[in-house]
Amino acid sequence: MAVRPILRFPDAGLKTVCQPVEIFDQRLRDLADDLLDTMRAAPGVGITAAHIGVFLRVVVIELSHEDCVRFYVNPEIVFASDATIRHAEGSVSMPGVTDEVVRPRAIRVRYRDLAGDEHEEAADDFLAVCIQHEIDQLDGIFWIQRLSRLKRERLVKRWEKLRE
Repeated sequence: MAVRPILRFPDAGLKTVCQPVEIFDQRLRDLADDLLDTMRAAPGVGITAAHIGVFLRVVVIELSHEDCVRFYVNPEIVFASDATIRHAEGSVSMPGVTDEVVRPRAIRVRYRDLAGDEHEEAADDFLAVCIQHEIDQLDGIFWIQRLSRLKRERLVKRWEKLRE
């Protein structure tokens, strides 16, 4: 469909809590298609509607071109393991910088598909990290908030230098 402009850190929109999707229609499918095109162009493996300034609870994840595209509407984590994983994270809104974040290794997520049908699935390792990262964004939590203050400040300085 279309590649849309991505909000860049520190845009205030990245702190916005997204609203649940209530209407499952062609406009939602078009938004999901635009998100997929935008994510691939960025490039990235996950994106939310918030990244393009649309504050609805929509997530698109594609871990690789060989992997299926996953669309999550109104996702919520219903279980998170005590076991954790440390993984490098970044954002299409802050390209070029990454850092390690610790998150639960395994989760269960409840969500709706683009037609509005409810699903629940288990995810672990990298997929679990990606889903948690994107749900954080839907909740107005930008990924660097998961870092210590010192790491966050260093990362922001690197980002500012990249933007110069």
